[in-house]
Amino acid sequence: MISFLKKHWKNILFFAFILLLIIPQTRMPIQVFVQRLVSFSPSERKENEREKLEDYNWNLKQLNGEGVNFSESEGKVAVVNFWATWCPPCVAEMPSFQKLYESYGERVDFYFVTSEKPEKVEAFMKKNDYELPIFLQTYQAPKQLESSVLPTSYLISKSAEIIIDEEGAADWNSAKIRDLLDKLLAE
Repeated sequence: MISFLKKHWKNILFFAFILLLIIPQTRMPIQVFVQRLVSFSPSERKENEREKLEDYNWNLKQLNGEGVNFSESEGKVAVVNFWATWCPPCVAEMPSFQKLYESYGERVDFYFVTSEKPEKVEAFMKKNDYELPIFLQTYQAPKQLESSVLPTSYLISKSAEIIIDEEGAADWNSAKIRDLLDKLLAE
């Protein structure tokens, strides 16, 4: 038996890993861990490839049911993130967003937009001790902010330029992003 284990330990380990991925309770934490390992700082769009956000008119609802219009962020630096609690890449990047929000929440408008039920989102936020501004999408986003991929995040300048358009998990608390935010806030 011991010689069998020594000879086939790699195969046993591989099948154990596959089994853990099949079990729903262990699949999500493994996927989140892997996503965090491979997440890098999001890339800035080249200046000649940047689009301008043409329409800020977008009604959203806060978790408490209060309505908000995205037009309140016109002329400000804003971060918009489309996410869901069931999405491993979304969950993987949330800690970096929380740290960024803690540092820039007073100077940058953050929108974490989801289509999920408020109760589910509230439970997720409480369980993870996140204090991010969550909004429920009740109307379609402006054309330049539409995406069918989760997560998708945008960094918008005061002049309405989409500086970053990132699909997939990223490290939003990197020095590169902080330097970029400082630069955009100084403009």
